Amino acid sequence: MTRSITGIIPVMLTPFSPDNQIDWSGYERLIEWYINNGAEALFAVCMSSEMHYLALEERVELARFTVKTVKKRVPVVASGHVSKKLAEQRTELTAIADTGVDGVVLVTNRLVPPEGNSQILRDHIDALLSALPADLPLGLYECPAPYRRLLTDQEIDYCAQTGRFTLIKDVSCDLQTVKRRLALTKDTPLAIINANAAIAWPTLQAGAAGFCGVMTNLHPDLYRWLQDHGAQDPEFAEELSTFLVLAAMCESMGYPKLAKIHHQRLGTFTHAGSRAVTSDVRQEYWAFDEILTRIEQGATHFRDRIARRGGVT
Repeated sequence: MTRSITGIIPVMLTPFSPDNQIDWSGYERLIEWYINNGAEALFAVCMSSEMHYLALEERVELARFTVKTVKKRVPVVASGHVSKKLAEQRTELTAIADTGVDGVVLVTNRLVPPEGNSQILRDHIDALLSALPADLPLGLYECPAPYRRLLTDQEIDYCAQTGRFTLIKDVSCDLQTVKRRLALTKDTPLAIINANAAIAWPTLQAGAAGFCGVMTNLHPDLYRWLQDHGAQDPEFAEELSTFLVLAAMCESMGYPKLAKIHHQRLGTFTHAGSRAVTSDVRQEYWAFDEILTRIEQGATHFRDRIARRGGVT
């Protein structure tokens, strides 16, 4: 039986220095920001971390540094699962496992080619399970790049019944699919954690085990309040949820660089460079800074209202 890793789980950014190397001091400050703003676990070396643009050595060092800095305050899971070939994936995932993370996350689009079937996926999973420590919690991530590969109900049931998987980062972006998956995995170790802000509140109401979306890089504390206190204050929760849905529409404006500019403005780190998004987002998206400012002001507005209600974020 794997141990539970649930709650508000930020997908971690990777700050870079002006010479395009990992900014370790900025990354350390980012870790503290996540924890101080309601994170209950951290997802390192993921798509938001720009894992497809990191060498294996960088992916491994990110996971190791995260574990060392967090010091068991919250669980740390990591992926770095980007290769196509099974042998290379074994190398990647065992290297990540050796860093001391609390869980390793498998990417579903790496487990079977687009034209592949469920039997290929199960065989691939079995091969990776045999290569990874039997007592290490595992996760599944329906990563949208290079293509989104949603798991079928039968595949989810197979993974749940192995007893090895503790979470799935659900990227179906569909409330009814999440509800069906919650019913399917009931009484198994596999927790369903939604990644889509548009359905964050209704999936939490339906029993999802947390939220693991990109907007945890702007205001994870507001999602934490929604999870912990929304049921006791449903009218305010609906209002907050509407703000969170609308704010999340900025994801298409050059994320993750958008989130990095937010942290540059906060002072978390000094450079907003990205290997994944190399364009000038301020030129590409009109009124970029004004939109980000309004989102930041909106988050402050809701934090102030929560404080006046006697709540915490």
